[in-house]
Amino acid sequence: MQIRVTVPGDPVGKGRPRFDKHGHAYTPDKTRDYEKTIALLYKASAQGYKFPRHVPVDVRIRAYFTIPASDSNRQRTRKLSGIIRPCKTPDTDNIAKAVLDSINKIAYEDDAQVVDIQVRKFYSDNPRVEILVQEAETKKEENDT
Repeated sequence: MQIRVTVPGDPVGKGRPRFDKHGHAYTPDKTRDYEKTIALLYKASAQGYKFPRHVPVDVRIRAYFTIPASDSNRQRTRKLSGIIRPCKTPDTDNIAKAVLDSINKIAYEDDAQVVDIQVRKFYSDNPRVEILVQEAETKKEENDT
């Protein structure tokens, strides 16, 4: 089973926790709203399917960023072709954290099931985050025949 989700707009990473005047931690609004959007889009795509607890899961994330309007045509072409990749925030680990936190308990029973993950960053005229959740490939040990 493969579940594919496309989240429109520039990628948003997991924000650092904030603290209220009483010292209680909370998730920033931008992060919370983004995670809710991912969760809703995932639920619509998965149509109620959740990977069972015993199934190892592989998550692939492709984050596509807007090309700045100030870029020259040459820079733009190089970014669209993948010659130049975005070395900018949000970091890949924060993108992964936002995605994984948003689909935990929805895509799979426990986030410990995620055994493979890949996050890649690109430029595009169509900023978005593409998420693929699938059963991880398993290999037999060398001694197994």
